[in-house]
Amino acid sequence: MATHYRLDEQHHLLSTHKTKFQLPKGHFLFTSESVSSGHPDKLCDFISDSILDACLDQDPNSKVACESACKNSLVMVFGEITTNAQVPYETIVREAIKNVGYDNINKGLDYKNASIIVSLDQQSREINQAVVGAKHEDEIGAGDQGLMIGYASDETPELMPLTHHLCNKLIARLQECREKEICPWMRPDAKYGATFFPVRIHNVLISQQHDEKITHSEIQAELHSHVLKHVLPQQYVDEHTQYHLNPSKAFTVGGPYGDAGLTGRKIIVDTYGGWGGHGGGAFSGKDPTKVDRSAAYAARWVAKSLVASKLCKRVMIQVAYGIGISEPLSISVNSYGTHAEGYDDDDLSEIVQESFDLRPGVIIRELQLRRPIYAKTASGGHFGRTEPEFLWEKPRIIDIAAWKAHKEQQQQK
Repeated sequence: MATHYRLDEQHHLLSTHKTKFQLPKGHFLFTSESVSSGHPDKLCDFISDSILDACLDQDPNSKVACESACKNSLVMVFGEITTNAQVPYETIVREAIKNVGYDNINKGLDYKNASIIVSLDQQSREINQAVVGAKHEDEIGAGDQGLMIGYASDETPELMPLTHHLCNKLIARLQECREKEICPWMRPDAKYGATFFPVRIHNVLISQQHDEKITHSEIQAELHSHVLKHVLPQQYVDEHTQYHLNPSKAFTVGGPYGDAGLTGRKIIVDTYGGWGGHGGGAFSGKDPTKVDRSAAYAARWVAKSLVASKLCKRVMIQVAYGIGISEPLSISVNSYGTHAEGYDDDDLSEIVQESFDLRPGVIIRELQLRRPIYAKTASGGHFGRTEPEFLWEKPRIIDIAAWKAHKEQQQQK
C-alpha cells in the first residue's frame, strides 16, 4: 500500500519523480506490503513457528533456531534445537502445509505427497553457556547480538502506520474469503500493496492466486465486492483511487511451484511496512532467548506505551544487545519531533529506562514468551494484533507524575 501523507512544516520532501508523482509541497507517497500465509516465504515462517510451538508446548525452556525452505514438492527443515520435548517433526511440517491450504499439487504443493527433509542439531554448548550458564532467569544473556526496532504511530487505534495496517487487513480478508469459500476460485498465495493519503487512498494492488476456471474480469469484480468494500475505509476512497487487481492477468501457478520459500525473508511485512526502520533480524523459528524476536516485541511494547501515554504521536525505539550480555548495550528514542509539550527525546529515553527493564530474561517473564503462541504470528504481521496472548500489544500507561517526582529527587541530590 503506497500512501500519500502530508508533512508538518518542519519536514521537507525530496522527490526524484516530480513529473510522474508531482505532489503539493509537504506531501509524500509511502508504500507498504503484506502477503498471505500461502506465500512460500510465509509458509516457511509458519512451519518454523509450528515446530517452535510444539517444542515450547512440552518444554518451555526449549532453545530453538529453526529454519525452513521450500521449492516445488520439497520442504527442508534445518537448524539447531535443544529440547526435552518429543517432537514428530515431519508430522508437524505436513500439518502446517495442510493448515495453510496446500492440499493439492495444482495449488502449488500437496501436504500428503511433499518430500520432507529434516536436518536439526543441538544448540552450540558455547552459546548455551554464554546465554544461560548458572544465571538467574532475569539475568540470562541475549541469545544473539544486534539491534532491534520498535515503532508506534497514532494514525490508527492499534497505533500502527495506516498503510501497513490496511495491508494486513486486506490480506486477512483475502484469506477469509478463501477459507470460507466466499470466493472458491482463490488459492493460498496472495500479495498486496496500496498507496493513499491520510485523506485518500491513492492506489491499491492485489495479486491473488486463482484456479483456471475464472476470468480476469470476474476476479476483479469479486475482489471489489468481497474484499475491497469490506476493508477500505470509504472516507479515503474517491474517484481518483486506482485499482491494480491481478495486473499480470493470470496467476494460476503459485506457492512453492511459483517461487522458492525461505524462513525470515518477509521481515518488513512482519513489522511496520517500511516505517521506522528494521534491525535486520527475522522472528520466525526462534525461541524468546533470541533477542531478534523478544527484544523486537519489547521495543514495540515500549513504543506503543509512549504513544498510548500521550508522550508523543509517533516514535521509534532502537535497542541493541551483545550475545551473553543481559543489559542492553544502548537504547535510543526518536519521536520525530512529535513529543508532547514540555518533553524532548532525552526525557523520553529516561522515561523508557525507568519504566521498562529490557533485559531478555525480564522481557520473557513480563511478556510470557515461553508459551506456544508463535504460529499465529507467521501470517498477518507480529504487531497491531488484538489476540489476548500478544502481551506486547497491551501498552503500559506510564505514570508521568511518578517519573517527574523521581527526577526532582535526583536533581536535589
